[in-house]
Amino acid sequence: MSDTSGDTPIASGIAADRVERLTKTIRDQSFPNLKPRDSATLILIDRSESVPKVLLGRRHERHRFMPGKFVFPGGRIEPSDRQMATLSALHDRHVARLMTKVRHASATKAAGFALAAIRETYEETGLMLGAPSAAPIATPPGPWEAFAKAGIVPDLSAIHFIARAITPPKRPRRFDSRFFAADIAAIAQRADGFVGPDKELVELVWLPITEARRLDMPGITAIALEELQDRMASGMSYDHPAPLYRMLNKRFVREVL
Repeated sequence: MSDTSGDTPIASGIAADRVERLTKTIRDQSFPNLKPRDSATLILIDRSESVPKVLLGRRHERHRFMPGKFVFPGGRIEPSDRQMATLSALHDRHVARLMTKVRHASATKAAGFALAAIRETYEETGLMLGAPSAAPIATPPGPWEAFAKAGIVPDLSAIHFIARAITPPKRPRRFDSRFFAADIAAIAQRADGFVGPDKELVELVWLPITEARRLDMPGITAIALEELQDRMASGMSYDHPAPLYRMLNKRFVREVL
């Protein structure tokens, strides 16, 4: 099942194929049911060559959650993410889609999702997205203080909302994940020491999307790459829809936000 209102027959077929492939990835659902935790992840795009590349990191084999899998930088939303100052706001279309089917919706909450993706990207890769600021930057206590120290303020105008996905019920961990994308031009500073044998990500790779999809990755990560390809084909148009993937009646569905 998928919401394909307004889609061409080809687009409807692609959507149906994606939900079918996701449904086939469903694993053991015998765990106590948990409320999904809000999370955010960021796909960085390098367009410096004729074939664009995306950044993925391989998780440590000792992780209990998705050991050894290739993923995008990301993690849970923190309260401080809603308090961080920004150079500019998310585009209105992204805000509207981020707030669809969300409790206590607000533009501040939408910005918090995107800011979490930026913060997690820095914490896991050392890549800091934003723009230099000559003025002092007010930051909440915690990880965001690194941005103030570097004189970098996040710029949400460089961020695109790609897709949302909710982990099926009765899995050991559940997330309500928002997938964002940004060009490497948004990287204001790079730092070493964030990736390695004793870190959350043991390596980073830049690969064309078609090659990246051959890596050992979660099913939803591969689907997010396909959704990114669609948006890139539209010229990263703000009018391009963003889907929500979730489980309904033991099957995944794709709803257009």
